[in-house]
Amino acid sequence: MSEIPAKATESEDPSDGAGAGAAGTSAAHATSGAAGRTGLSSGDGRGDGRDRDDVPPGDAMWQSSPPGSIYDYIKVASFSIGPDGLVDQWSLRAEHLFGIPAGQAVGMDPIEAFIDPDLRDQGQRKMAEILDGREWTGVVPFRMPDPADGDGERGRQGLAEVYVMPTRTEDGEKAAVCIVVDVRTLRSMETDLAASQAIFSQTPFGFLLIDPDLRVRRANQRFASLFGGSPDEHRGNGVHDYLPRPEAERVTATLRRVLETGDSITDMHITGFLPGSDERRHWSINLYRVHSGSGRPIGIAWLGTDITARRAAAREAAAARRNLALLNEAGARIGNSLDLETTARELLDVVVPGFCDLATVDLYQGLLAGDETPPGLADGSAELRRVAFASAVSDAPFVGGGAPVAVGAVHHYPFNSPCADALRTARPLRVPGEEGGLVQSTLVVPMVAHDTVVGLAQFARTKGSEPFGDRDQDLAVELAARAAVCIDNARLYRREHERALILQRSLLPPGDPVASGLDIACRYLPGNSSADRPSEVGGDWFDVIELPGHRTALVVGDVMGRGLRAAVAMGELRSAVRTLALLDLEPAEVLSALDEIARGLGAPGGVQQATRAARRPREADLSEVYLATCVYAVYDSVTRRCTFANAGHLPPVLVEPGEAALMLDVPPGMPLGVGGEPFEEVEVELPEGALLALYTDGLVESRDHPLDEGLQAFVGALTDPSRPLEDVCDHVLNTLDTHHGEDDIALLMARVQGLPADWVGDWTLPREPRSVGRAREYARGRLLSWDLEPLVDTTELLVSELVTNALRYGEGEIRLRLLLDRTLVCEVWDSGLVQPRRRRARDTDEGGRGLQLVGLLSAAWGSRRTPRGKTVWFELPLPDGETGLRDPAEALLSLF
Repeated sequence: MSEIPAKATESEDPSDGAGAGAAGTSAAHATSGAAGRTGLSSGDGRGDGRDRDDVPPGDAMWQSSPPGSIYDYIKVASFSIGPDGLVDQWSLRAEHLFGIPAGQAVGMDPIEAFIDPDLRDQGQRKMAEILDGREWTGVVPFRMPDPADGDGERGRQGLAEVYVMPTRTEDGEKAAVCIVVDVRTLRSMETDLAASQAIFSQTPFGFLLIDPDLRVRRANQRFASLFGGSPDEHRGNGVHDYLPRPEAERVTATLRRVLETGDSITDMHITGFLPGSDERRHWSINLYRVHSGSGRPIGIAWLGTDITARRAAAREAAAARRNLALLNEAGARIGNSLDLETTARELLDVVVPGFCDLATVDLYQGLLAGDETPPGLADGSAELRRVAFASAVSDAPFVGGGAPVAVGAVHHYPFNSPCADALRTARPLRVPGEEGGLVQSTLVVPMVAHDTVVGLAQFARTKGSEPFGDRDQDLAVELAARAAVCIDNARLYRREHERALILQRSLLPPGDPVASGLDIACRYLPGNSSADRPSEVGGDWFDVIELPGHRTALVVGDVMGRGLRAAVAMGELRSAVRTLALLDLEPAEVLSALDEIARGLGAPGGVQQATRAARRPREADLSEVYLATCVYAVYDSVTRRCTFANAGHLPPVLVEPGEAALMLDVPPGMPLGVGGEPFEEVEVELPEGALLALYTDGLVESRDHPLDEGLQAFVGALTDPSRPLEDVCDHVLNTLDTHHGEDDIALLMARVQGLPADWVGDWTLPREPRSVGRAREYARGRLLSWDLEPLVDTTELLVSELVTNALRYGEGEIRLRLLLDRTLVCEVWDSGLVQPRRRRARDTDEGGRGLQLVGLLSAAWGSRRTPRGKTVWFELPLPDGETGLRDPAEALLSLF
């Protein structure tokens, strides 16, 4: 072990000054309390008193060390050495420092106990000098004896700064008092002090140390640079010296809570002003309680940073997020409906109250009425209709200068008003509020869609709200533009929808259909519109077609899909059905022909091109597929028999008198457009008074319930078929109101009223020349019995022509039938298959004018095939005083 590095009282190293000063201070305290062995201080004095500048000097000797004093950190130890050079007093701090209890230490030779053997001689000489009355200060290495080792050769190494002061006992003998400090603790304190001083002075944050009286004990340079003066000039200031009264009281209460509870405060925001500035500043402060080395609270650390720029950036970011949220909400909520008024209200639902307090939407009245370019549109003088208004303030006035405008009212803005100017220039304007009014500022924003101004939106904020800025104006323009596009789309949709409805209605039978032997009632309802599915035209249709022989074709069909495409396809199929029906084909043949036509609708080249495309998969994708379902029925009023054919449609429903309604078992077949499958026919005899119902799936099918449930509900609604047909239709629709609504509805109902037997004349004639005269006699007699004498001559002439043709060109026996209903129908049947053909006879021809004569004298005529031949017929109107009959003689002369 090296020599004892003794050093003088004055330190050679500046860094040792703290240690020397501390030792000197400790020695002063020790000597002041140790007049003798009984009065020697242990250096462990601790008190709860505070270091106050106003302590009376006479009481200083009775003051305990203040909280946080240097002694709490240095841990000064002391012991005394008697005249014999042995320890005669050992303090508690010495026990802690050296690890030797007082009972063991008293009586020890400190040189022998703590100094290495190589240095003991030198130590003994120093001890002799000390006991001789010489003071000494130096740094002494020592070894703490290991209690487990009796010889003391092993133990923890240490380095102590020792201050030895000579003294005398009560007997006058020379002794010494030793003040000891652990050098390592001193060096650690010096390092910590230097680091603390650097952190306190060099931190970019405002740093305050506030004492328990909530006064500034110390401030760093950063804080002083903000509030002026030097750091020392801020000593003794309180919170009220820096902050406005309400804010200062809030911060003071927080400081007291931190001091009492020890709970830290993180990122507490306060607001104030810098000296000489009117700009409001914002700070974020962190507060925590500071303790002494012994754990006593000695104050509060205040760490603050200026967050004014951060707050401004946060506000900008919050405004941007709010604007993005409004735009996102606008994209989700505006335009869900293709209704103009609803779209305008959706815009106001988004902006009030999230963006403004009051808002209105005005649209050009001409555009709402369907005009393409209403007059005055360019100069802003055209009439507008207020379609929406919203307010977040009770009893708030309508936005806009002049008299208030109610929702739904038509008005126009004065030419020199800001609103008219915005409409003319298509640019937004900011209009300040009137003095003393409720509105603070207003944004007047034209609604522009596809370079066309469709209306005007006004957004207003009331007094107390933040005025509109540039960012708000940009957001208002974006919101108005989005709403304008949706409104313009709704306007275009409304126009196209109305045109499609006009087209669809033009394809349906006009008025109430009339049929021989049937009482007809019908209903057609377009699909209901909803928020998520606007109303569109569909492909449902029905038709009632009069056929020769007082027969009637009943048709109900449904083209799959919706929109104008389905409506056009429906029109083509309906026209084809009427054409095929007039050819008097059987129901199954009509559906087969319709199937071919439907297959050709989607191909430019017709059915042949569609068939070729179906054989080539790549070309099949280029052809549209039109599928439709259809029920075709032909009713004969004479026999009361009805023949049905079905192409994938729902079955007809029959209600017989006194019986429950039932669905007819008609084979459904494949839908039209599929092709490849034949259609079957079912013939049913309908009793007098029976009710027949044909319908489309919109009546019974819904997303809310299965189809079977809807069919059962429909059958159950037909409980009283004896009621008037109009009432029955209304009852069915009202009963099934909860079962339909998404699709179009077509309902065709017919009550059977067969032709009375005495209104039918039916005769069989042999194949001989006398049958012509006999046919005239039969016809005359029956017409006279029906009181139709004005028709006798014309009927005899035309009957003789048809019977003559049957004898000349036909085969088998001849059948003559007269039918009386709304018109007089005459039919001549034979077994020949050759259809009569009308031709123009030359002037020199003796014959060939019979069918020409029939065409001239009858209201209609024609021929049709029958299972056993053909039928040639003509029709005459009944003499009602309005329709005059042509004179047969004049008709004959007109042929030459």
